[in-house]
Amino acid sequence: MKLLIDIADNKAESFMEMIKNHSYVKAKAVSAPDAELFAEIKEIKKAFKNVALIKAGKLKGRPAEDFLNEL
Repeated sequence: MKLLIDIADNKAESFMEMIKNHSYVKAKAVSAPDAELFAEIKEIKKAFKNVALIKAGKLKGRPAEDFLNEL
């Protein structure tokens, strides 16, 4: 299982030391650009789920023309 955990910068070092004490855990820091990429991918996945819900009739959508007119 893979987990992505957001830790405050001032606590990250002690947290990493704590989890590295377990032989079954492999941990490494993720760079800021990679963390931003993960966040963007999460938003894109959410958008695709919303599209699927709209197509299934479980979520109400709106025409793109209405959205563009608001801009």
